[in-house]
Amino acid sequence: DSVFDGIWACASLLHVPEKELSAILKKIARALKDSGILYMSFKLGDFEGFRGERYFCDYTEDAMEEELKDKYKKIISAPRIHPLFVLLLVGFANASFCKLFGGDLISMGIVFSATITGFYLKQQMQAKKINHYVVFIVSAFVASLCASTALIFDTTSEIAMATSVLYLVPGVPLINGVIDVVEGYVLTGFARLTEASLLIVSIAIGLSFTLLMVKNSLI
Repeated sequence: DSVFDGIWACASLLHVPEKELSAILKKIARALKDSGILYMSFKLGDFEGFRGERYFCDYTEDAMEEELKDKYKKIISAPRIHPLFVLLLVGFANASFCKLFGGDLISMGIVFSATITGFYLKQQMQAKKINHYVVFIVSAFVASLCASTALIFDTTSEIAMATSVLYLVPGVPLINGVIDVVEGYVLTGFARLTEASLLIVSIAIGLSFTLLMVKNSLI
């Protein structure tokens, strides 16, 4: 959420059926930063249906203005999940991953607290509109550093450190990127996969900083 400074939708949303436009605009609004800019273009008219093999939905200026105001009100009035609730859910999810990979109860508790710390920091940095690659590096470093406290105890410390950063893995862009490539949207797919790969590299950099600091304890 709140990732992009601008979104360019030139002659693309005009192929979206009117009943589906609201859901797409809602996703776009979530992806834009608070001061972000959205560009959209449509054909002038009131036609909706197929022209040849392609679907079109035209709008008049008055209809588009009314449509956007209506969609904006729906987006603003939509209920939002409280950040604290999201924080706890992410913590429990990451602790569950720790268990799945063979971590014990102590490691799960450490991963839970490390995840909450890292994810809270991520939320705060995103709110301040810090570069998201920097956000991922710092969040991975802080979470893994907190998880490195597992080295003090007789526990599965390696699993705790490895799973402490899993909440940052960009699973959705990776999956969507593969789907886009398979379905023939190669440029879009590779763009998403490239973005996801850069985020994974950022996670690796943050984790590497922690490993450099505690390498003697791991040997």
